[in-house]
Order: sequence, then structure tokens, then C-alpha cells
Amino acid sequence: MKTSDIIASLGVTILLIAFFLNIIGKLSAKSKPYTLMNFIGAAICGFASYLIKFYPFVILESIWASVALVTLFNVPRGTPSKEDK
Repeated sequence: MKTSDIIASLGVTILLIAFFLNIIGKLSAKSKPYTLMNFIGAAICGFASYLIKFYPFVILESIWASVALVTLFNVPRGTPSKEDK
């Protein structure tokens, strides 16, 4: 197994754990741990994709990680939505 395979496997494992915990109700999709796991997993997968020069996934994972990072540090403003009540 190549180094890039090991790195990619780690990233995918983190993403799948977050997904599984969300599905079974242990982590909300709006929680900081879930978002952090998405950021870390996507960043690791993006790096592994870069190592093998598979640029479509570098773009996908970079956007995924960026959205997770913005969401992680997003400060709620204004009035709460119906979902927040």
C-alpha cells in the first residue's frame, strides 16, 4: 500500500465516522465536532488526491474543506431561523 493510499484511507475513515455518527443521531450535522471532522477528513483526502495528481478530487475536497472551515467559524447573526428554535 502506498503512502497516498494510507493518507486517503485515514481521511475517508474520518468522513465516514462523522457520517455514521450523524446517521445514528450521535452528532448533529450542525455540531462543531461534525464540522471539524468534515474539515479534517476532506483536507486529508484533498492532500492524498494531490499526491496522486488526481486534480478533480483536489478541487472537490478543497471546496468541501473550505465550506466546513467557514461553517466551523461562522458566527450566527440576525434572528434565528425556524430550525434554530
